[in-house]
Amino acid sequence: MVEHSPRVLRSPGPMLEFLRGRDVLVAGWGVSGRSLIEPLQDIGARPVVTDGGQKALAEAAELGLATATSDDLLEPDALDRFALVITSPGWRPDSPVLVTAVTSGIPVWGDVEFAWWVDQARIYGPVRKWLVITGTNGKTTTTQMTHSILRAAGIASVACGNIGTPILDALRRNPGPQVLAVELSSFQLHWAPSVRPEAGVVLNVAEDHLDWHGGLDAYAAAKARALTGRVGVVGLDDAVAAALARKSKARRTVGFRIGVPADGELGVVDGKLLDRAFTKAAILAEVGDISPQGPAGVADALAAAALTRSIDVAPQFVKEGLQEHKVGPHRAAFVRELVGVEFVDDSKATNPHAARSSILAHPNVIWVAGGQLKGASVEDLVEEVREHLVAAVLFGQDAAVIAAALARHAPDVPVVTLNSGHHHGMVATDLAVPAATDPDAVMVRAVRAAAEFAGRGDTVLLAPAAASLDMFSDYTHRGRSFAAAVAALDEKDIGSPQ
Repeated sequence: MVEHSPRVLRSPGPMLEFLRGRDVLVAGWGVSGRSLIEPLQDIGARPVVTDGGQKALAEAAELGLATATSDDLLEPDALDRFALVITSPGWRPDSPVLVTAVTSGIPVWGDVEFAWWVDQARIYGPVRKWLVITGTNGKTTTTQMTHSILRAAGIASVACGNIGTPILDALRRNPGPQVLAVELSSFQLHWAPSVRPEAGVVLNVAEDHLDWHGGLDAYAAAKARALTGRVGVVGLDDAVAAALARKSKARRTVGFRIGVPADGELGVVDGKLLDRAFTKAAILAEVGDISPQGPAGVADALAAAALTRSIDVAPQFVKEGLQEHKVGPHRAAFVRELVGVEFVDDSKATNPHAARSSILAHPNVIWVAGGQLKGASVEDLVEEVREHLVAAVLFGQDAAVIAAALARHAPDVPVVTLNSGHHHGMVATDLAVPAATDPDAVMVRAVRAAAEFAGRGDTVLLAPAAASLDMFSDYTHRGRSFAAAVAALDEKDIGSPQ
């Protein structure tokens, strides 16, 4: 049975001693904020919670915690009482409270930075090995693959970080893990400059969260913080990630590619994953055993293999772990086959780069897409995948932007845009849906419209290339909505079964 350790296992040590008996501001009452409270109390600090929502502050107060509003904290000298501010990853660097703290000389850490120092101080047992996974796309799949390989090797491990379990909760487990498979977003890495993982990988870097970081260079620099430990790993098929190899601060940097690997690389030869980085040449797995199928899944498997091989996991356990791994929900997950048409849910493809990998994994795609592009361009995506597209069904805030790109680069591809009534190409039916319509109803119409285009051998693919929050509560809601709509289809709904 997994339990949390009892309080105050040992002294906070010199690196955290400055927090004993002092107030620490916890900025953000989300999952990461909640995970901070008991560790702060365990080392003798006094957490004070701030959040933009009154409900969150009321919840913290009900737990007996001190709280403060942003207005309170922006009063002159109000922050002087705090030894440290620990921010949730969602708080932007230009948030007034964080700017004021920095200006006042108060250190600002992220929850990952704090977790790193808690681990280094051995508050909850021996120091763990951190295997850090970041990238625009594929983080969660790679983290799960890494964890699966570690389990196959009999190594006590936890998948944590951005994947759902806060790192501090993982550290407090009893018995504790030896290795942490840590998924980190660019936000988390921005606020964690001290982390030096045993090994870290940058899978890829594409336009995403540029509004938060202020530009691609700053976004890539945040990702590069994964390359600061003993071993750095980069995806060589991605130009930006490959360029980070030259800037890597890791003691050793290796790469992986979906192709024949050179010395110091992992790659693919004759349908087999091959390691030429940590040994002369070792076969690690069969491409056919990888889930999800396709180039993106193979790339993630190579990254997971590199991380685990860097800590001397034997090839046989890499193979076993990858064979046991099955793709999680909403990540290129097979939903159903109907009259020879496959339906695939990749709702987690929340940016154009992720949608690209998903579409290219299938030869004939009816593309279901749309949502919030967050400023990302879809021009290159459409130009690259147009030969794979049978048709496109679009919805959401930026559906018209995607439709315009299709009109420019793939004018022969039929397109339906549900929430605006826009259509071009072979579509002759106005399927406009009012903006206020229930999102699940919009998805039903999207799936039915896609099914009308589909024939045997085609794939109806939800790969939105955009965030979900304009219509759905999150990408999982969007994926569940797609799966429910697919489940309701009948054979007669398929447009051209042959």
